[in-house]
Amino acid sequence: MSNSPIAASSLAAQIDQAVQSIEAKVIAWRRDFHEHPELGNREFRTSAIVAEHLRRLDLDEVRTEVAHTGVVGLLRGALPGPVVALRADMDALPVTEEVDVPFASKVRTTWNGESVGVMHACGHDTHTEVLAGLRANLRGSVKFIFQPAEELPPEGEDGGAKMMIDEGALDNPKPLAIFGLHAVSQLPLGAVGYRPGPALASGDSLTISVHGRQTHGGMPWPGVDPIVTAAQVVVGLQTVVSRHIDLTREPAVVTIGAIKGGVRENIIPDLAV
Repeated sequence: MSNSPIAASSLAAQIDQAVQSIEAKVIAWRRDFHEHPELGNREFRTSAIVAEHLRRLDLDEVRTEVAHTGVVGLLRGALPGPVVALRADMDALPVTEEVDVPFASKVRTTWNGESVGVMHACGHDTHTEVLAGLRANLRGSVKFIFQPAEELPPEGEDGGAKMMIDEGALDNPKPLAIFGLHAVSQLPLGAVGYRPGPALASGDSLTISVHGRQTHGGMPWPGVDPIVTAAQVVVGLQTVVSRHIDLTREPAVVTIGAIKGGVRENIIPDLAV
C-alpha cells in the first residue's frame, strides 16, 4: 500500500468499518471487566482473558506474567515499517462503586491491610482486534502492552511500568514510539485530547509522620497534638503548586489522600500519618 492520501483514506475507512463491526463485543468486554475488577498485581482473571484473546487473534508473540500479571503482544504487519507500542492499564482502584447499573462492581477485598471496595474508574483497551484484522495493510509492527499496577502495587511489592521495562517489555523489538491511551468521561464522545510537551505529571507517593505527645483531649496543654499539626501540613503543602510551580510549563498537583491518627475522640495521640 502506498503512502498516498487516497491509500491513507482507504485504510481509515477500513478501520472505521472494523470498529463499528465489533462495537457490541467491546461494550460486552468492558462491562465484564467492570463487573469483575482486580487491584494492582492481582489482575489474574483480567490478564488471563487478555492473553487468551490475543492468542485467538493469532498474534505473532504473546508474553504473560511480565511484572507479575502483565501481558505483551506483538503484531507484525505485512509491510515493512517502524515498531509502535500501544499501552493499556488493567488494574482497578480501591474505591467502592456507587453507580446503580447492572454491571456495577460488588467486589470487596483487602488493600494495604484495609477492607475496600474495588472499581474500574478508568478505560480498557479496545483497539487490538481492529489492528489484528488489518495485518495485510499494516506498515510495521504494533506492540500491545497491558500493564498491571498502573495505580501502584500494594505496599512492599514491586510492579507496574518500571518492572515491565526491567523485564524486557520494550525489547525485541524496541518501539519507536509509545501511545498511552486512556479513556476519560470529561471529554465529549468521540473526542481525542492531546497537547505538545508533557501532558501528565509522574505519580510519586510520599508519607509524612508527625510525632506528638499523647495527652487527654480535655487537657491538651501538657501534650503536643500531631493531628492539628498534620492538618496544617496538609494545608501548607498546597502552596507548593500554587506558589512554586509554573503550570504553563508542566502540570503538577499535590494530593494527600489519607490522614490517620488516634483511636478515641477524647485522646490526643502521639502520632499522625
